[in-house]
Amino acid sequence: MINTTRLLEIRQRAGGYSLLTDGPEIRLLFLTDDIVRMRASFDGRYDEESYALVMTAWEDRMDGILGKERRRVTPILPPLEETGGRATFSTGKITLSVNRRPFGIEIFDRDGNRLYGDVKGRSHHKDHLGRIYHYLERGPADRYYGFGETAGHLDKAGRRVRLSPKDAIGYDPENASCLYKHIPFYIKFDGAGRRASGLFYHNFWDSEFVMGSEVSGYWPPYTYYTADGGDVDLFFINGPGIGDVVRRYTDLTGKTVMQPRYSLGYLGSTMYYSELPADCDGHILDFIDRNQDEGIPVDGFQLSSGYCVGGDGKRYFFTWNSKRFPDPERFFEEMAKRGISVSPNIKPGMLLTHPNYPEVDKAGGFIRDSFNLESYVDRWWGGKGSFFDFTNPAGRRAWIELVKRQLLDKGVTSLWNDNCEYEITDRLALCDAEGSPRPAGARRAEQATMMCYCSHQAMAESKPDVRPYVICRSGSPGIQRYAQTWAGDNPTGWDTLRFNIATMLGIGISGVANYGCDIGGFQGPSPEAELLVRWVQNGIFQPRFSIHSCNNDNTVTEPWMYEDGLPIIRDAINLRYRLIPYFYSLLREANLSGLPMLRPLIMEFPSDPALDQVDDVFMVGPYLLVANVLDKGAQSLRVRLPAGCDWYDWHTRARHPGGREIEIPVTLSSIPMFIRDGAIIPTTMGLKSIAGQDIENIHLVVAPRRDASFTLYDDDGKTNAYREGVYRETAVEMKPGERTVLSFTPRGEYRSPLKRMFLDVINDEKGAFWVTLNGKRLPQFLARKKWEAAAEGWINEASTASVRIKYPAVHDRHEVVVSFEKFDLIGMEE
Repeated sequence: MINTTRLLEIRQRAGGYSLLTDGPEIRLLFLTDDIVRMRASFDGRYDEESYALVMTAWEDRMDGILGKERRRVTPILPPLEETGGRATFSTGKITLSVNRRPFGIEIFDRDGNRLYGDVKGRSHHKDHLGRIYHYLERGPADRYYGFGETAGHLDKAGRRVRLSPKDAIGYDPENASCLYKHIPFYIKFDGAGRRASGLFYHNFWDSEFVMGSEVSGYWPPYTYYTADGGDVDLFFINGPGIGDVVRRYTDLTGKTVMQPRYSLGYLGSTMYYSELPADCDGHILDFIDRNQDEGIPVDGFQLSSGYCVGGDGKRYFFTWNSKRFPDPERFFEEMAKRGISVSPNIKPGMLLTHPNYPEVDKAGGFIRDSFNLESYVDRWWGGKGSFFDFTNPAGRRAWIELVKRQLLDKGVTSLWNDNCEYEITDRLALCDAEGSPRPAGARRAEQATMMCYCSHQAMAESKPDVRPYVICRSGSPGIQRYAQTWAGDNPTGWDTLRFNIATMLGIGISGVANYGCDIGGFQGPSPEAELLVRWVQNGIFQPRFSIHSCNNDNTVTEPWMYEDGLPIIRDAINLRYRLIPYFYSLLREANLSGLPMLRPLIMEFPSDPALDQVDDVFMVGPYLLVANVLDKGAQSLRVRLPAGCDWYDWHTRARHPGGREIEIPVTLSSIPMFIRDGAIIPTTMGLKSIAGQDIENIHLVVAPRRDASFTLYDDDGKTNAYREGVYRETAVEMKPGERTVLSFTPRGEYRSPLKRMFLDVINDEKGAFWVTLNGKRLPQFLARKKWEAAAEGWINEASTASVRIKYPAVHDRHEVVVSFEKFDLIGMEE
């Protein structure tokens, strides 16, 4: 057992400092003014071999694997100052203070507010079983958000959070301990000081966070982190805002991948179709045609694993069942004609009876046993099998070649990586780790991320100009660089609908912006009619929007499952497609900044304490609040609107002051949405296929009560040309007043297909006097039909409390001015 009670000496070392204690040596390295790494190694090795980090200040064995994804920064070396029993290091943004005896580290912001504090005399610990611990003091108002993918409420104060990825089919959405991903990162939000900071433990052994559920009279109130092995390798990340922390955390682990635009469309799926005994391809084509006949837009189909079932009833990935899919190439061709991208389900385990097992085994492509003598064999779906080792060049190459030969060469354009939690019984089985074998317990969580890395590589080799689209169930820090992800095999139920929202918000502020949940529930009975409607109404705001099921009552969850609900579901999905310009702009923002597309209210409104634990109402981007109806039989909804701004009902345009709870009547068709004042929200009309149509019109909804800005993003939606500057970013700036000014400044080389612009300028106090485009007055219309027929002009619309403006698209800088000045109608005023 090793404990840390006192500091013995401080030594300067390359790029940083070493704190020599009576326990482990703790190395300090300041990557930036706001990020400090504090690494305590109990075995003294300090190996640098990370697949997770894309920003380092040191040489790493994985530099060659990550290549251009990784950048090297020069660390900051703040001066050491010693006073009394303390040593301090200040970057100008944060000050790190070390107490000599009892030993403990504290971090303060530039105003002297404490952001972080070890439990002095008990900070770093290794027990008799080899488990490592790190203890931190907690405040009575501290909130804890993030932890990657978790069940239950967003705030984990008073809870235990265990990270040990599982195939968690039918998990309890409120109380489950382990889900599918391992992301040991959280945000501490000081409820008293209203400041956020982040803690990222760069260690992928199974671990647990105990966030105040344990107390001891011998120590101050505390939280702790424990892991089954490895180092206490902690990156402290300064705020002060939650968004600031997320930006800096994703500087370390990577930004969200820019996937094809169609990935934001409706993705059809069910296990049912691919499990039919024959002609599965025809049934899936019929499903797509039915959507189109019903007026429901659809852009993808996620193909479950039944396509590869062999004659013995077992699943052999990279093979095709000829009765179910007699001609895969023709099937993919027919789907492509309909504008549909098909994502076949693939898994990283291979049964011993798989026809390709011998070649992968011979190549050394599987995880090895703990003696490094042969491929490790464990329980797999359908029997005994082995697992691809994606930390091994041989495993990666074997995988890439199978993907190309059996899928991509047949016309596949996207991949669905599934069942990649690597539930390995023997944690001492060996992963290659680029030629320096490491225990599977230390590396298994990273296998799914590297599986997605390989899927990207395969697609880049097959079609280098096409933007890869990968979906994945498991993952570790960095999974956002490669994949859209989802919450796995959620059960059908009203509680799942509610708590999956908190799950999405938590993983979003853990760096994974492109995420969703199976709409309608994957596991269990079919959803009742009302539940399906409410779930779709929520699902249309999720970055990954897929209705997917494996119902245990011989039913299939589809949009037309209940005839009475079909018109409402159709309207909801069409609303999703109206919002695609907003979603695509938010995806680009996530790609550049790391910010989530769905956001907890506390992220956008940190000064409002009433929002600290709200996790069933959320923001889509910075401007749109969604308060879905989540209770069965609800006839009204209470929602507290955040303080600090006014809010407009999306549907009625009624204005509500923030900081108050309102109650609104609801029906089955209700989707309560509120526009933040200062909002700039781009929408479109008439979009039925993201892959098959250009966006030729933009309808910009604006609420000009304060200065605001938004960047509208567009590109071809499918190739990598955007990396070479072939995109269009339009900076929209809004200045309100009696003369409200909207300026549009585009940049980039993409030739936009945009033909028409529509502005919806909300003003519930008065109509417009006049409107100009680049100084030229646009014609006013009093008759709506005439306005609709005109190429340009404007009309005051009382029913939406707005000025409706239209004009042919202008592809360079331009300005629209809306005058709300007083109009002396009868000439009686001086």
